[in-house]
Amino acid sequence: MVVNPAIWQIPTGVRDVLPGEAQRRRCLEEGLSDLFASWGYREIIPPSLEYYEQLKSSSSEEQLYKLIDPNGRILALRPDLTTPIARMVATHLSHEPLPIRLYYFGNAFRYEIIQAGRQREFYQGGVELIGASGTGADAEAIALAVEAIKLAGVTDFQVGIGQVAVTHGLLEDAGVPPHLIKEFKLLMARKDYVALENRLSQLGLAQERRQEMIEILALRGGIEALLEARALVRTPSMLSAIDDLEAVYQALDALGLSKYVFFDFSILRDLDYYTGIVFEGYAAGLGYPICGGGRYDGLLGQFGLGVPAVGFAMGIDRLMQLLSTVDEETIDAFIIGGSLPQRLVEAARQRQQGLKVEVDILGVSREEALAYMANKRIANLIQLGEVREDV
Repeated sequence: MVVNPAIWQIPTGVRDVLPGEAQRRRCLEEGLSDLFASWGYREIIPPSLEYYEQLKSSSSEEQLYKLIDPNGRILALRPDLTTPIARMVATHLSHEPLPIRLYYFGNAFRYEIIQAGRQREFYQGGVELIGASGTGADAEAIALAVEAIKLAGVTDFQVGIGQVAVTHGLLEDAGVPPHLIKEFKLLMARKDYVALENRLSQLGLAQERRQEMIEILALRGGIEALLEARALVRTPSMLSAIDDLEAVYQALDALGLSKYVFFDFSILRDLDYYTGIVFEGYAAGLGYPICGGGRYDGLLGQFGLGVPAVGFAMGIDRLMQLLSTVDEETIDAFIIGGSLPQRLVEAARQRQQGLKVEVDILGVSREEALAYMANKRIANLIQLGEVREDV
């Protein structure tokens, strides 16, 4: 019979996670869980499948993996975990006093063009702070993101902070029609200021106004960038947004974290539900963000609970690329000889003392056991009685 090797392959955009990496991921996840819990966040686990109608408003339709159940209902794999959590809070936790602090870990699925740092199935961990508006909540989310990156062992990183209200204000002030907003936001995100200025010129925006808009979007830096932006923006709503950013900076500075952040008004994020502050974490040597988040005050209202919210997600797979590869934990002992029940009893006794133990279940010889231990880097051999001799 001819076996087709194609059946051993996996779909494009997903990957196998083998024991060493799986162990390192678990250790990272446990550390982050402890951190999030120490800030008062509780774990929540949303389902992988949701009804398509509940997801399409917050994600591009072409990115959703859709399925049809036996009853004809259209389902979709979650493209992120924030939207399912918003639904869960609205339907199960609406009676709880606000704010509600939650954290999560789980896979998300998006049909995207495969490139460095982007897979179609990816693993995330993050937090949601629900029911709190204002700069205090924004500062807490960013501060926790910084602490999470530090805990992961990343030392050379920065968190860029933007403000959707400023970006949208610039587009409205420039007279960009609604059907062109997506195109202009894409040019902003790409920092393609030549193309952006050309498109603004085609809309008839005066050269001075075009230059002001480009200047704001090109600003990048610490508190001085906010001072420059304040002198350039035109509307009260944009001035108010910059005031909020300054308050967030002051809170982070009081925590000794301002050295990790900078401001960049071209940061937009790639999900449509963000309404205020947005931020992304960047690590040296990696050409894509390791975390991102922001304020999404309108999302829970889609599920009947009109409360504000802010949060962030960390790309666990991306963080793993930055961590040094370490060996898997070694097994402390390998038990051979005697009868199988004797070996099992001895293994249970050793494990009660905190050791990691493997039991011979094949009836190997001493020589085979030693070869196996060398291959697995098992430290100690425990022999209970006679063993099979090699022929």
